[in-house]
Amino acid sequence: MAKTISKSDIIDAIAASSGFAKTSIKEVIDAAIDEITAQTKAGNKVNLAGFGAFKLRETAARTGRNPQTGEPIEIAASSHLTFKASKPTKKP
Repeated sequence: MAKTISKSDIIDAIAASSGFAKTSIKEVIDAAIDEITAQTKAGNKVNLAGFGAFKLRETAARTGRNPQTGEPIEIAASSHLTFKASKPTKKP
């Protein structure tokens, strides 16, 4: 079974391979996440070549049904962040 990797695991790995301080790496990762969040909230698509794209997806309001009673209910409009991974690059 695959292991779950946390942000601190990624910071530790980058620090070990790059020689930079963990605090510096954490600041950079936090700044990158904050910028991706701000840009997608502003309606922009964020594309990181070789990694993937982040985009805010809007879902319209709709009518649903309560599964227990069958009564119609209104489901509010919402938005959520989506991520689409890039296609893997072929190595020669």
